[in-house]
Amino acid sequence: MSSETQGAAASPEAPGKAAGTAVGQAVTGDGAVPGDLRMTRLLWPFMLASAVGLVPFTIYSTFLVPIAHAADGGVAALGQLRGLGGLAALAVGTALAPLIDRVRKEWAAAGGLAVLAASAALGASGDFLMLAAFCLLVGAGTAVLNPALTAAAADRFDNDAAAGRAATLITATQSLTALLAAPLVALPALLWGWQGDLWAVAAISSVLALYFLLRGRRRHDADGEAAESADRLEKPGYLESFRLLGALPGVVPLLLVAMLRTAAFMGYLAYLAAFYDDRFGLGPETFAVVWTLSGTSFFLGNLFAGRLLSADRPRISSEHLMALALLVALSALVCVFFTESLFLALPLTALVGAGHATVAACVTTLLVRRCGSLRGTALSINAAGMSFGVFLGAGLGGVGLSLGGYPGTSVVLGGLTLVALVLARTVARSTPPPTTD
Repeated sequence: MSSETQGAAASPEAPGKAAGTAVGQAVTGDGAVPGDLRMTRLLWPFMLASAVGLVPFTIYSTFLVPIAHAADGGVAALGQLRGLGGLAALAVGTALAPLIDRVRKEWAAAGGLAVLAASAALGASGDFLMLAAFCLLVGAGTAVLNPALTAAAADRFDNDAAAGRAATLITATQSLTALLAAPLVALPALLWGWQGDLWAVAAISSVLALYFLLRGRRRHDADGEAAESADRLEKPGYLESFRLLGALPGVVPLLLVAMLRTAAFMGYLAYLAAFYDDRFGLGPETFAVVWTLSGTSFFLGNLFAGRLLSADRPRISSEHLMALALLVALSALVCVFFTESLFLALPLTALVGAGHATVAACVTTLLVRRCGSLRGTALSINAAGMSFGVFLGAGLGGVGLSLGGYPGTSVVLGGLTLVALVLARTVARSTPPPTTD
C-alpha cells in the first residue's frame, strides 16, 4: 500500500469530507468531546432513523401469530421467513460495503429508509409472498441503513474520540429501541392493528428518507463540484476497498471478534428462556422481567462504555477494555448455565449483557478510529458479519444443547467467546495505521 493510499484510507480528513469536518470543528471547538445531550441535539435524525430500522422485525415477531392467521400459514413457516432477512442482510451488506463510502452517506441512508418504507407497505397486505418479500427487503434495507447512519454520524466530527462517541450513540439508540420496541408497537396496535403499525413505519420511513435525501443534496451543493471531483479521484475502486480494508492492522480480527461475539450472545439469548423455564420454572410472563434485565444491562453497558472510550484521557484503551469485557462475558455466560440459584443467575445474566455491550461499543469505536475514510465499508461488513453470527450462534448453541444439555451449550458458546478473546489480543498487539494530513 502506498503512503498516499494508506493515508487516504486511514485519515479522517480524507478529501470529500470537508463539509463533515467543518461541522465537527464547529461542534468540538478545541477538540473536546461534546456531552451526550449536545450530541443528541445534533444527531437526533440519525438516532431516530436507526431506531425506526429495528421496528419492522419487532412488529413481525410481536404479532407473529395474527400475521400467520392473516397469511393462512403456520407460525413455524412464517417464523422461518424471518431468516430470509438475515440472509439478505449478509449478502447485501457484504456486496454493497464499498459503495457506502463512494456515495453520500445521507443518500445511502435515504435509500435504506425507502426500502424499509416499501417493505412495510408490502408486509401490511398480509399475503404470504408479500411477507416473504417484506423479510427480504427489511434485511436488505437495514444492511445499508445502519452502517450508513453510524458512519455519517461519525463523519460529523473531526476528533477521533468524538467520532467514536457519535457512532456508539447510534448503537446505544438501537439497543434502547430493542428494549422498548415491543411495548411501543403493541400499544398503538390496540387502536389500528399490526397492519396499522406497518403503515406507520412506512410513513415515518418515507419522511425520513426525504429528509436525508434533501440533507445530502444540501451538503453536495455546499461542497461544490471541485470537492466532488477530488473525492472521486481519491476513492479506491470496489475490489480495492476490500484489499485496503484488509491491509489495515487489526481490522480483520476485529471484524471476526464482532461476528463471534454476536454468535455467542445471540446463541445464548436463543435458549435463555428455555433455560430459565427448565431450571427455575419461570414462565413467559415472569421471564419477561429477566429479558428486561438483560436488555437494560446491554443498553447501559453500551452507553457508558461508549462514553468512557470518548474521554479526553480514557483510563483504559479500547483494546484492553474489549479484552476485559470478553473475559467477563465468557465467565458469566459459562457460569449462568451451571448455576442452580436464581439469585445468582440474575446478576450473571446482567453481566453477560453488559459485557457483550461493552465489546460491541469497543468494536464500533475501534472501527471508526482505525478505518478512517473506509469506516463505512468496515461498518457495513461488520453488520453483515453480525447477521451471520446470529445464525451461527443459534445453530451451534442448539448442537451443544442436543449433545450435552445446557452445559453443552455453555461450552460451545463459551468456546466462541474464547476464540474472540484470543483475536482481541491480536487486535491489541496490532498498530493502528499512520495518518497523513
